[in-house]
Amino acid sequence: MGIYLNPGAGKFLEALNSEIYVDKSGLIAYTNKVLGTKQKYVCVSRPRRFGKSMAADMLSAYYDRSNDSEKLFNALNISRDASYEDYLNKYDVVKINMQSFLSQSHSISELLEFLKEDISEELVNEYCDVKINSRRGLSNAFDKVYIETQRKFIIIIDEWDCIFREYRDDNKAQEQYLDFMRDWMKDKDYIGLAYMTGILPIKKYGTHSALNMFSEFSMEDPGPLSEYVGFTEIEVRKLCNKYSLEFDECKAWYNGYYFPESGPVYNPNSIVRAMLSHRFSDYWNQTENYEALRIYIDMNFDGLRDAILRMMAGDRQVINTGSFQNDMTSFANADDVMTLLIHLGYLGYDFDTKEVFIPNREIMQEFITATTAKNSWDEIIKSVKNSQKLIEATWLGDAEKVASYIENAHLETSHLQYNDENSLSYTISLAYYAARQYYTLVREIPTGKGFADLAFIPRKKYADKPAMIVELKWNKDAETAITQIKDKRYPLGLTEYKDNMLLVGINYNRETRKHVCIIEEYKYR
Repeated sequence: MGIYLNPGAGKFLEALNSEIYVDKSGLIAYTNKVLGTKQKYVCVSRPRRFGKSMAADMLSAYYDRSNDSEKLFNALNISRDASYEDYLNKYDVVKINMQSFLSQSHSISELLEFLKEDISEELVNEYCDVKINSRRGLSNAFDKVYIETQRKFIIIIDEWDCIFREYRDDNKAQEQYLDFMRDWMKDKDYIGLAYMTGILPIKKYGTHSALNMFSEFSMEDPGPLSEYVGFTEIEVRKLCNKYSLEFDECKAWYNGYYFPESGPVYNPNSIVRAMLSHRFSDYWNQTENYEALRIYIDMNFDGLRDAILRMMAGDRQVINTGSFQNDMTSFANADDVMTLLIHLGYLGYDFDTKEVFIPNREIMQEFITATTAKNSWDEIIKSVKNSQKLIEATWLGDAEKVASYIENAHLETSHLQYNDENSLSYTISLAYYAARQYYTLVREIPTGKGFADLAFIPRKKYADKPAMIVELKWNKDAETAITQIKDKRYPLGLTEYKDNMLLVGINYNRETRKHVCIIEEYKYR
């Protein structure tokens, strides 16, 4: 057993021994399927704390021939797969965390030298009967071992893309690294499987296709690996039952990532922390500084600011992810920035509609923190500042105060075109930010004989709060809004709240630039 060559099962055993372990061993069935085929190169990219390293530890423990891992895997899902025994502890594994080499070096050249020396040394020690000349390079050393033994290697590289984050502006260093990776792995008979994890997909360099042999599974399209991106809804429900936590509240906090093959997916780190602390909160900021988000949303690309504001108000934004260069610097437009935010986990992505959105309450809090920490986002600061007062004034039926608070939250036309009921709804949604603690906000909800503009549906935890139906008007009057709610019988869609419901009509007068509000208690007939 070595540090890099056949490192043992210790890290995976730690995961199994943890209070919460969710079985993701089904991933091994996929890697067994592609092992030794043209699809043997697998690159998985996900945000931080989405279980990438744990998956790498699991694969290493399973394939490592220096282990006797049967006792670790016999109780896991993979043990029921037909391929289970065929590959268990049958391979030499080389497992590398590239971040550890990066932290020990001062340049890409030094990093690569350290890596080659350390791995070559372990190969020489393990295969002392094979004449390995470490000066001939790493690929030559692996070739020698394979020719003499006919043993294929499993190469597992964690944090493979850390170079592109540390040397984000050094194209020469990046190309040097990619060329090394290509020379080591591309078209090599000694590789049975190459599995890489990172935050970013493989860097694009125009015609420089260094690692085009890899199949990529990213937050845009994880395909058959979707259920291994994070925790599935079934897995989260089981945890909520075990730890006696309200699933609907958990869903509001952490749901939002969705893939057609798996359905909803949750951030494992946030779920585990919530279960163990028995408290729903924003755990994202414990692993990522909000400054990282602010840098990107402050970029001066046409349409980016409007898109962020609309998404913070609950809207979705259609984007084109095709021009993104899979790095943190080569941005050509707002879509490139938002594509990066998909890979960093700050935005969810709907593959079918090509839309991005803020996935859940936890990530929404990151956007609020990032925007209210700087005066350039004055409209957000205004909205959040008075948000709690606004919802309390609504509960009290104080229509004059409600109109006043919405007036203060009114988005300037230089930031978001404020010229119809749709843009008015963005203002209202942002102004009622604090309401998300108590309510699920639904825009264009089908009720009665039409669609109500906004519905505030109380969460189970706050069942004592009144449900609210909000109708918006542009250059008309608030009375018309209230009349429409009644005439089209919108409350019929929320009959379980018939004894505790508020009807809210809001009108914006374009000439006077004033908002008028009417609030009525719903009288069930």
